[in-house]
Amino acid sequence: MKKTKLENWVSGCIFAIFLTISNAWSAEDEKTTPGFAWKDGAEIYAKICAYCHEAQVGPQIRHRDLPATYIRAIVRNGNRAMPAFRASEIDDESLVKLVDFISKKETQH
Repeated sequence: MKKTKLENWVSGCIFAIFLTISNAWSAEDEKTTPGFAWKDGAEIYAKICAYCHEAQVGPQIRHRDLPATYIRAIVRNGNRAMPAFRASEIDDESLVKLVDFISKKETQH
């Protein structure tokens, strides 16, 4: 039996819908599974923030008495050239660790 162009097109559409639905289900599963957790604020700063803020690309942010609410707002919403970081990139618990690390006073040696 020979398939017509319409039958091929319908089969292709059904297959595409199936792939879309299966990808959506797997994406939902990924959201509910526990993911990566940062060790501490120093690790987050070293891996994400220091690239710009220690190279004078961005302003110096450590040891400046910046309010915790200000730091959280800038991290989540971005500011000028700094991108916003979603909770999927820095979760709320890790953000608290990062804010604590940034806010620590510089220790005297």
